[in-house]
Amino acid sequence: MLPWRTTRDPWAVLVSEVMLAQTQAARVAERFPGFLARFPSPATMALAGPGEVLRHWSGLGYNRRALNLAAAAGAIEGRHGGRVPKDLASLLALPGVGRYTARAVAAFAFDQPVGVLDTNVGRVLARAVAGAPLRPSLAQKRADDLVPVADSRAWNLALMDFGSLVCRSRTPACADCPVRTADACAWRRNDPLGLVDPAVGSAGTSTRQAPFAGSDRQLRGALLRLACAGTVTRASLSALAPEALANVHLERVIDDLVSEQMLVREPNGDLNLP
Repeated sequence: MLPWRTTRDPWAVLVSEVMLAQTQAARVAERFPGFLARFPSPATMALAGPGEVLRHWSGLGYNRRALNLAAAAGAIEGRHGGRVPKDLASLLALPGVGRYTARAVAAFAFDQPVGVLDTNVGRVLARAVAGAPLRPSLAQKRADDLVPVADSRAWNLALMDFGSLVCRSRTPACADCPVRTADACAWRRNDPLGLVDPAVGSAGTSTRQAPFAGSDRQLRGALLRLACAGTVTRASLSALAPEALANVHLERVIDDLVSEQMLVREPNGDLNLP
């Protein structure tokens, strides 16, 4: 059982959804319990500050999410008395909380009847429900319309699991699919051989990510790992050189991290976490 599925605590759900946004579930499952033990409430994270959050986030990737989560914790403390809000408008107003995350918290923590549109759900909607590619607004409307009034949490989780385990991206298990068996899959009803997959390019479905090796993402992660261990000096930057491939400009990446407030440049040029 994935650890975040055993709780309805809104803060724990928010933390898990921010982690899962761009990190594999297996990796999040390893780190989620310890991270939540260190920051069991918005108050503990707001008091800790962004540098401490980044240090405990290290290894999960896309560190901007850690800063957004720290900012959201501060907003929850300042605007909502330390309690994660349940209405969509207030959730969407939190730093770094987008449409997916807001709806996930509303459904999984508060059981509100809203559709949670992730990659797997978008694929199921395009194939089984529409039988055609869906624009973002229409995909979200379809997701919302399907949610039962009672037990939104169970419905959304079941739809996600169905997309992950049965209506898979590259190898859909159509022969074992109960939706197709009931002749209720719009795609295979109209295209029995499955020649044109309506999920390709549809809203909510994933696109191939650019290579990691040699990218700015790789160097940003390496710099932040150094900062998590202590002050980054010019000597330690020299040791980092093998990770900085020819097409990566170290100073530009450092400037970006400083401007994004992930690193602080000291007067002597050393770098620290904020």
